[in-house]
Amino acid sequence: MKVIVGLGNPGQEYSKTRHNVGFMMVDALAEHLGIHNWKSKFDAQIAEGKIGGEPVLLVKPQTFMNLSGNAVGAILRWYKLKVEDVIAIYDDMDIAVGNVKLKKRGSSGGHRGVESLLVNLGKEEFPRVRIGIGRPLPGWAVVDHVLAKFPAEDQTAIDQLIVELIPAIEYIVKQGIDKAMNGYNIKKK
Repeated sequence: MKVIVGLGNPGQEYSKTRHNVGFMMVDALAEHLGIHNWKSKFDAQIAEGKIGGEPVLLVKPQTFMNLSGNAVGAILRWYKLKVEDVIAIYDDMDIAVGNVKLKKRGSSGGHRGVESLLVNLGKEEFPRVRIGIGRPLPGWAVVDHVLAKFPAEDQTAIDQLIVELIPAIEYIVKQGIDKAMNGYNIKKK
């Protein structure tokens, strides 16, 4: 089983913010796969399905971004899964809007949600799908940037990227992150 975790914040006020692209991606994947059996468990919204015969658990932690690892750690312990079974999807300010970087492992890069995963999982060996949200405008604080909604042009780019990423997520599940990185790291102007 693979655990596909979208990082974000619960609540309608955060639903279309930059920090919630992980939730947006998981929702789009669920829709694509016809998965609608969401339930609340482990301080998360979870839903089970399959990708190419492989069982997957879609996860949207409801603990707020900075405590995301609490929910994911509980899920791994309950299902007796390895850290390598996690695929984390989240926003990244160091990547331009409309771009993505797939990574096999690594540090948090200053992302508090990823830091929470690292603390709770104890290892950094889990694949990541880093979705670019760009840097804050001059004079903007980081928190204001990540909790703001995308401007219309950026939202269009994110919506398109999410559609393009669905096969990439499926490919990670079926073929592994190494092969997926070669074909799906998307970089646009």
